Amino acid sequence: MSTRGLTDRGGGVTQAKMPLPFPLRWVNSYIVRGADGYTIIDPGLRTPETEEAWEQAMAELGFAPSDVEKIVLTHHHPDHYGMAGWWQERSGAPVLLSPSGRQQANLLWGAGQPMTQRLLDLFRLHGMDERTLEAMREHMDGFVPHVSPQPEVTELADGETVRLGDRDYIAIATPGHAEGHLCLLHEASGEMFCGDHVLPQITPNVSYLPGIDEDPLGSYLDSLKQVARLPVAMAYPGHREPFANFGGRALEIVAHHEARLARMTELLREPMTAYGLCRALFGERLSIHQLRFALAETIAHVVCLIRRGDVAESAGERGETILRAAAARV
Repeated sequence: MSTRGLTDRGGGVTQAKMPLPFPLRWVNSYIVRGADGYTIIDPGLRTPETEEAWEQAMAELGFAPSDVEKIVLTHHHPDHYGMAGWWQERSGAPVLLSPSGRQQANLLWGAGQPMTQRLLDLFRLHGMDERTLEAMREHMDGFVPHVSPQPEVTELADGETVRLGDRDYIAIATPGHAEGHLCLLHEASGEMFCGDHVLPQITPNVSYLPGIDEDPLGSYLDSLKQVARLPVAMAYPGHREPFANFGGRALEIVAHHEARLARMTELLREPMTAYGLCRALFGERLSIHQLRFALAETIAHVVCLIRRGDVAESAGERGETILRAAAARV
């Protein structure tokens, strides 16, 4: 049954579609009912529309903030993390997030937002012009209200058990889309809350962030191959609808990225910056929001190609990084 974006998935699990002001349109939050109260998984981006959606969900399902026993985050990205502080203020419940997720949230939105300058410096190094960099800074600063207030985080580590409703789930480290991303698996039933690690129909963004993971795409491909072997009967993703073919979909995403790596190597027969490569791949009609993720993903692929020996880099006349297919690969 679906009402106002709510779908009863059985076993005490309700899928709640929380609105997003992006082309994705919504993020899946999950409400898990248990004998001791409710668990909220990935509560969404902080906006007035999301706040209203949560008020409606509570009225529809008949619970109050005081009934919430914990808020669990698969990862720190704002469309999952943003409402965590709002929920914590109202419920007093702990917010569970991986140690790396906590660190990155502090770098992105904590005092001084140091990751903003690091990312802008990275984009400049890879060829982004100053006018676009200024627009990018404004865009990144604009996320702060969408993740405020910041929650007090209780760390949830890889391999730990966390109780969701009346069942115990294992937290499984699944890096790539986000360093510190956790999937939550109930082994007996094969149910998994997989966040954005594996999505049906669309592929998760894999971005390079300076100083976090030196090869996020390599980490992602390795992790996808590992989770493809897990006994997952039903996956509850962060976007689109729950799906059953988890292992098969994970391997499809591996194939997608291998094809993109091959395409990039082909394009780099002509030397260019990562910014030029991004535009060659994704076009000129990207919003500033789309461009941020497109370039960070392009750089993640480039890093992987350099580590594999398929692409070489050198300094351009203005100090920017120039990329070219390695001579042995041309």
